[in-house]
Amino acid sequence: MMSKLARYIPILDWGRRYDRASLGDDVMAAVIVTIMLIPQSLAYALLAGMPPEAGLYASIAPILLYAIFGTSRALAVGPVAVVSLMTAAALGQVAEQGSVGYAAAALTLAALSGAILLVMGLFRLGFLANFLSHPVIAGFITASGILIAISQLRHILGIEAGGATLIELGEGLVANVGNTHLATLIIGASVTAFLFWARRGLKPALRRIGFGPRLSDMGAKAGPVVAVIASTLAVWALGLDARGVAIVGTVPASLPPLTMPDLAPDIIAQLFLPALLISVIGFVESISVAQTLAAKKRERVAPNQELIGLGAANLGAAVTGGFPVTGGFSRSVVNFDAGARTPAAGAFTALGLAFAALALTPLIYFLPKATLAATIIVAVLALVDLGVLRRAWGYSRQDFAAVAATIAITLLFGVELGVSSGVAISVLLYLYKTSRPHIAEVGRIKGTEHFRNIHRHAVETDPAVVTLRVDESLYFANARFLEDHILTRVTEDKALRHVILQCSAINEIDLSALESLEAINLRLKEMGLALHLSEVKGPVMDRLKRSHFLDALTGRVFLSQHEAVAALSNEAGPSSAANTKKES
Repeated sequence: MMSKLARYIPILDWGRRYDRASLGDDVMAAVIVTIMLIPQSLAYALLAGMPPEAGLYASIAPILLYAIFGTSRALAVGPVAVVSLMTAAALGQVAEQGSVGYAAAALTLAALSGAILLVMGLFRLGFLANFLSHPVIAGFITASGILIAISQLRHILGIEAGGATLIELGEGLVANVGNTHLATLIIGASVTAFLFWARRGLKPALRRIGFGPRLSDMGAKAGPVVAVIASTLAVWALGLDARGVAIVGTVPASLPPLTMPDLAPDIIAQLFLPALLISVIGFVESISVAQTLAAKKRERVAPNQELIGLGAANLGAAVTGGFPVTGGFSRSVVNFDAGARTPAAGAFTALGLAFAALALTPLIYFLPKATLAATIIVAVLALVDLGVLRRAWGYSRQDFAAVAATIAITLLFGVELGVSSGVAISVLLYLYKTSRPHIAEVGRIKGTEHFRNIHRHAVETDPAVVTLRVDESLYFANARFLEDHILTRVTEDKALRHVILQCSAINEIDLSALESLEAINLRLKEMGLALHLSEVKGPVMDRLKRSHFLDALTGRVFLSQHEAVAALSNEAGPSSAANTKKES
């Protein structure tokens, strides 16, 4: 009973083996991650259009719930850049940013996302995320990173500009760039430059002045905190808020409140599709990070249980004043590198953030929004990978089309249409590719029992026997293509007596394909030709035995291709001497 319960509540498993060594490593990792998450949580709340404290709230209860229900030992759950952008895009269609309705809609979005993830996990529907191919994900994240970075330039410049697409954002920036606030620009540009340098240069600099490897690493990860402290002190000391520098202002010093999402049917109807997209994108990002980190320690994560963990985390965000969350790449890598050994590290991080929300929020009153914008820009530009276009072009034109289309549509029409179109393009490209499967005519390599493509190898063939190997499962989209290909091949060949369909690469035959095979068998029979099958896989043969196809088959089913050619060549007689075709 306990083992079955631990399957759905993993803390019951790893919690029994928790020891003092794990406690020390988890606490140290939590300290490092907490330091990094304080400015990051505030920044992503800004990106989502939420008040700063919502970023802290969304990083407390969700982490605790994931520690109970999640299976990754290193995944750190909370607000992330792409999901925050999608949140802002979805909520902007429902309510005005800064309004009570906007905050309530954020809770509803988190609740819907949590419910969708929970249902997917309970019904073991994690495979649905496979419809988002890697090229589509890479293209979407790259385009989203570009949109996020450009959207934050208004805070760096200290101007009013909005928009959800590249064109809208560009027009807004160009129209208002003349109103750039000099002090804000100096702060934003300085912090951005410092954060870029801190990513690569701060750790070596600390090592040169005598810090040890561990302290240097912690110092480098605390770069954003240094930027927050320095810029906040500068604004306070120089009175820059009175001179027009936008600041965070009053942030309530409290633990996350208990909140209730707006469950009105019209709000749910408006937010369901965005919630579904956020759920799938968030799950794909989260499971990719979790599996990558788990592999480094020869551990494993359970995808369907991860859905439950992320679902619980989002439901937690919905009832504690947050917004949609998922597992973040940067914070999870930091958590892993800092030595986290169990999900308890996340729980300790939540305690650290709760302390920050309770005691440190008055200290960020003078924090300039330009600093938070710089934090976002530096974080998201690490996600931008335009090199994926070059790699995709060199490897597969179809994958390149999926990447390029996803990037273009996301930039020009927004994140929701971008990811939806990416999925549609991937599915359509898959259907097109599999609707025209590779069909090879094969012959025997001399002196062996191996059969290869006659256009790639020097092989032996028999003029009375033709073997066609189909390198794809047969289903409704390619059944007619196979039928046309076979009939075209045999129509003008007067010496032909036998057609063998080599099925070694066929894993499935659906009803449409079965009907096409029946039509092929009948047409060949009318031509005086026999249809044979070879190397049929067990599950495929089981299906065929349930139909009348094998009873009507004009030829035989052979265990191996070699057996088929040997038997049929002998039946054809001496007039069908073997020919050798050279490589072309």
